[in-house]
Amino acid sequence: MLHRTPDDENADIDRGRRSPRRFSRLLQAMAEDTTRERISVNDLVHAMGDRAFGALMLVFALPNVLPMPPGTSGLLGLPLVFLAAQLMLGQSPWLPKFIGTRSIRRADFAVFIERAAPWLRRAERLLRPRLLPLVSPAAEHVIGAFCLVLAIVLLLPVPLGNMLPALSISVFSFGILGRDGVWIVVGVLLAGVSAIVAGGVVFALVKGAIFLLTRQL
Repeated sequence: MLHRTPDDENADIDRGRRSPRRFSRLLQAMAEDTTRERISVNDLVHAMGDRAFGALMLVFALPNVLPMPPGTSGLLGLPLVFLAAQLMLGQSPWLPKFIGTRSIRRADFAVFIERAAPWLRRAERLLRPRLLPLVSPAAEHVIGAFCLVLAIVLLLPVPLGNMLPALSISVFSFGILGRDGVWIVVGVLLAGVSAIVAGGVVFALVKGAIFLLTRQL
C-alpha cells in the first residue's frame, strides 16, 4: 500500500490552488485577444479542456448573479441545462450546434470579465483540495443533478428568481474547479435556500392569480 507524504499533499494543494488561477487568467487572455472579434461558446469549450464542466457552468451562471438585462437568464440558462444533465450522466461536455455557435463580441466579453475578475480572484484564493469525496466522479453525478434542477429554475420567468440559483451553480462550479468539497457543501445549502425562495415566489404568484380570477367571477 502506498503512503502519501506531507510533500505529496502539499503538491496536491499547490496544484489545486494553481488550476483556478489559470482559469481566470485564461478568461482574461481570451478577453484581451485582439485577433478575434467574437468569442463563441465552442471557443470556451475548447479553451477549458478537461475542466470544461466547472469552467463553462461558471461562465454561464455568473452573469445571472449580477443585474443583467431581461432575457439573459433564458439565453444563458439553456446551455446550463445541457451541461448539468451531461455532468449528471457522466458524459463529456457537448453542446448542440445552435448553442455552440452562439457568440458575443470580444469587447462585451472583456467588459464582463473586467467586472467579474476581482470576484474570481477572491474566490480562487479560498480554494484548496478539501473533502475530496464530495468532488469525486460519483459525487459529480449528484452535483450535476442539483445543477440541473437549478438551471431549470433559472429558466423559469420568476421575478428575481434567477440570482440565487445562478449563485448556487457558480459555487458548485468553483468547488469542481478547485476540487474543494467545502464549496460543494455551501452550494447544497444555497440550493436549498434557492428552492425555498423560488417556491415561495411561485406560490405567491399562483395565489395572486387565483385571487384575481375569483374577484372577476
